[in-house]
Formats: sequence, C-alpha cells, structure tokens
Amino acid sequence: MDDHAQAYTPELVPAMGRQARAAAAQMASASAATKAAALRALAALLRQHGAPLQAANALDLERARAAGLAEPLLDRLRLSAAALETCAQGCEQLAALPDLIGEVSGLRQQPSGIRVGQMRVPIGVFGMIYESRPNVTIEAASLAIKSGNACILRGGSEAIASNRALAALVQQALGAAGLPPEAVQLVPCTDRAAVGQLIALPQYVDVIIPRGGKGLIERISAEAKVPVIKHLDGNCHTYVDDPCDLELALRVTDNAKTQKYSPCNATESLLVARAVAGAFLPRMGALFAAKGVQMRCCPESLAILQPALGAAAASHDHAAPASSANGNAPTPLLVPATEADWGTEYLAAIIS
Repeated sequence: MDDHAQAYTPELVPAMGRQARAAAAQMASASAATKAAALRALAALLRQHGAPLQAANALDLERARAAGLAEPLLDRLRLSAAALETCAQGCEQLAALPDLIGEVSGLRQQPSGIRVGQMRVPIGVFGMIYESRPNVTIEAASLAIKSGNACILRGGSEAIASNRALAALVQQALGAAGLPPEAVQLVPCTDRAAVGQLIALPQYVDVIIPRGGKGLIERISAEAKVPVIKHLDGNCHTYVDDPCDLELALRVTDNAKTQKYSPCNATESLLVARAVAGAFLPRMGALFAAKGVQMRCCPESLAILQPALGAAAASHDHAAPASSANGNAPTPLLVPATEADWGTEYLAAIIS
C-alpha cells in the first residue's frame, strides 16, 4: 500500500456517501456569499501552501517515474507553480460569477391558474473519478461548491499524495466559510474496489462523472448503478475552411496543438480545405517544424509540405517532446500517415 493512502475497508465509501448526502442538504441552502467566500478562501490557501503542495506532488512524480509512467502522463501529473496559480485564479473566477441556483425560467400560467416554470437546483451528490491530473481535484471541488452540491472524488493512484494535500485545503476552506467540510471528500485509498463501491451507491450518489482514458470510461459505463455523464476518446480535430482568415487560422492551430501536448483537448488531427492548403500548409508546417512537431501526412499534404520545408523535413534535432521518445535522436518531421493515424490520440508533439 502507498504510504500516503489509507487502507481500504468495505465501510469506507458508504460512510463517505452518508456524510456527503448530509452535507449536500446544507450546500443546497447555502447563500451565494457563503459559497463565494469558500472559493476565495480556497484560492488563498492554494497560494499560501504552494511549497508543501509541490513537495507532495514531487513524491507522486518520483514514484510514477520509477513505475515507468510515460512522459505525457507525467506531464499531466505535474503540479507546477503556474498550474497552482491557474487553479487559484479559477476559484476566484467562479466566485465572481452570478449564482444561478434558484433561478426560474420559462414561467407560464396554466388554464388552472397555477404558474409552471423551470428552476435551477443542485443535483445533490456527484462522484468524480479521474486519472493523473491532480488539478481536477480543485476543478471538481470548486464547481461543487459554486453549484451547491457535494462531491466524492476518486483520483488516480499515481496522484494520491497530491490529491490528499489538495483535498485537505478544500475542506479547510469549506470550514472557514461555515460550510460542511464533508461536502468535498476524497477517497483516501488506491484500492480499485473503492471505485466499484462508489458507482453502486444510488442511495447516496446521484450521478457519476468519469474523466480519463477509454478503459476507465468503459468500465464505469458497464458497471455503474448510478447515472453516468461521460465522454469517450479525446481525439480532437482542427478544420481550416475555405475561405478563412489565414493569420487567425495559423495562430489557432498552433495554439491548439503546441500550447500543451498532454491534455485530451489538444489537437491531434488537422484537416485543411483543399483550396487553402497551398497557402496554409507551408506556413503551418514551418511553425510546427520550429517546435519539433512531427507531421504525419496524407499524400496531398505531403506533396505540399516536402518542397516547402526542404531538408528540414528529413530529420530534426530539436529537443522537443516529439524527439524525447527516441532519446532526442533525429526525428523525421514529415512522414506518410497510416490509416491508424487518423484515430490516434498522440498526447505528444505529433499531428496527423
């Protein structure tokens, strides 16, 4: 068992469910000002505790490297100072948004004289099951607070130290604002049996939200006895249409691919209208080449890019993520795509 993980017992998750259900009733009636105070307190705590949070994260990273976790997954696991500041700013932005709980829309009078409308109300208790990214602990917790819900979080075993440190701050912020700390709970063990229990407690959990790889989503979908809100594969495409604002298309495509390679919303495939390919692809290819992004091309795009990039297309010594998989050996920047490339989530400096 991980030193930072609590031992699993069959009573653990049901007890958390009972506490979450009780806390949800208090969260549903919490004022907008109280919820905003909790979010601002959490932002302040994230900034105050940057060093211990990164120390906990360093332990997770060390164990993950020793276990052979791939570089894109290590990148997802990393809690940099910038990532923590982004989390803090996200809490503050949520606090500043209007509180929609209790808002009524579509109000209409029936022939009987009664008025019927739709009111926004909290869901109750949601379970979030996720992998690798410890920042999801803050994202899910802050959304639960803002929306007046309670939540039970189950992060990946590789991030247990980071997640427990973050969850402790969330509960501290809730308590400081006069809200029940049990409104946000992290499953403190890494045993997979806890996941099986969490998705089979409809008496305590109203909905499950899985966030992770295909295997996780399929398991939750097949086994859950609680409603599931799900996605499936993260395989994002960027399409450049005809006509287009060429400068804008170049900036958007570059950002969509290279701002960060590891997230599941990074662009993996680029589709270009044939009429603008001659103007767009050489310039886009040059931007990608400068950053060491390997381009896996269809015959038509390859015919446009090879003359445009010249010798640079053959190999590349740029110390970019695309090269790191081969120990920074020269990496061809232009290669013919295979059929498998059109459905591949690279999570690296590769685009088809």
